[in-house]
Amino acid sequence: MSVTSKLLTTGGFFSFFIFGFVDNLKGPLLPEIIRDDALSYSQVGTIFFMGYVGFIVATLGCGVLADKVSHRSILLLAAIALFIGGCGFSSATEYPLLIASMGVIGLGLGAIELGGNGLMVALHSQTRGRYLNLLGTFHGLGSLTVPLFAAGLLKLGFSWQWIYASSVVLAVLLAVLFWPSIGKSTSAGTTHKPQRVVDTPRTLRLAFTTQMWLYYLLLSAYVALELGVGAWMIEYLHQKRGMLVERSSYYLSAFFVLLMLGRLLGAFVVDAIGHNRAVAIALAGSCLCLSIGVFAHPSLLFFLPLSGLFMSIVFPTVTASVSAIHQENMGSILGILFAFSGVGGAVGPWTVGVISDWAGIEMGFASTIGFGLLAIAALACLSATVSRRC
Repeated sequence: MSVTSKLLTTGGFFSFFIFGFVDNLKGPLLPEIIRDDALSYSQVGTIFFMGYVGFIVATLGCGVLADKVSHRSILLLAAIALFIGGCGFSSATEYPLLIASMGVIGLGLGAIELGGNGLMVALHSQTRGRYLNLLGTFHGLGSLTVPLFAAGLLKLGFSWQWIYASSVVLAVLLAVLFWPSIGKSTSAGTTHKPQRVVDTPRTLRLAFTTQMWLYYLLLSAYVALELGVGAWMIEYLHQKRGMLVERSSYYLSAFFVLLMLGRLLGAFVVDAIGHNRAVAIALAGSCLCLSIGVFAHPSLLFFLPLSGLFMSIVFPTVTASVSAIHQENMGSILGILFAFSGVGGAVGPWTVGVISDWAGIEMGFASTIGFGLLAIAALACLSATVSRRC
């Protein structure tokens, strides 16, 4: 691997650390945001929903853009959006501004999703399963850091607005990292070669086959599962189980620790045991752990964070499978795939909020299990479709 490839790989890993940190910052701060702004669960769910509307817009737009410019340019745009959105959200005094700012943050996160994954596939086409799981490991590292970071500062008396504002420093670092490389050429094989002409009708035909629709359903249901758990675990433990926010933050951190470790271990096994088989085991284990954690005795609450170990490999492994199928106009197709994952990201936390207002936080949080079962059904149909073709 050349020096340039190593530097770009490191930059991609750092972008996903930021992704995990910023995307999951809202969870630890949720009780404080609800209290300070007197928001209902449904209103909070709408804020989360708007973040993933921005995510969807970014993945669709950046997917097409990635086939025309470099993935590094996409990551620079992500940094700019995160800076603007973070400043807006942390200074918002009205509910509409909270919604709008979260939408801009979603634009930045969607650009990282597309740019980081696309960069890694372009750099490591022969070992994409390994490097996409390693990329996810850094997402997990950022995710597990943020509950401890937020809980520690809240304990010291800092406001949630100040804590959120501090995240823009990461956006500045990301911009500094990728700004000097924009427009510079690199040796063959070290970066994505943009396609200047995109055959849109052919791309759409490839992107909307029966097989791809099942991949979209699988990934969107999984993302609804993971983000529903990540966004609402602290509030569930605080309200239903009577835990202090500080203690429940440790549970969320444990969830992300296991998510990270699972991706690190999965990087070395998913290509060997088969992508579909690995995803099936992961989804079944996730649903089982969540069911035990929500409905069983309080002494078994550790099963809630344990679910992160099983969830860990699903997203990067499904991404690796799709990128292996489609070499042509891959940026556009991955953009559509991540847009559907954004739909899941919007629907999952929003659904938990709405059901919690209607039937209580326990049933709202338990609704995440339904998304896991939907993902299993999509995978079963996908496997059956592939078997009929063999």
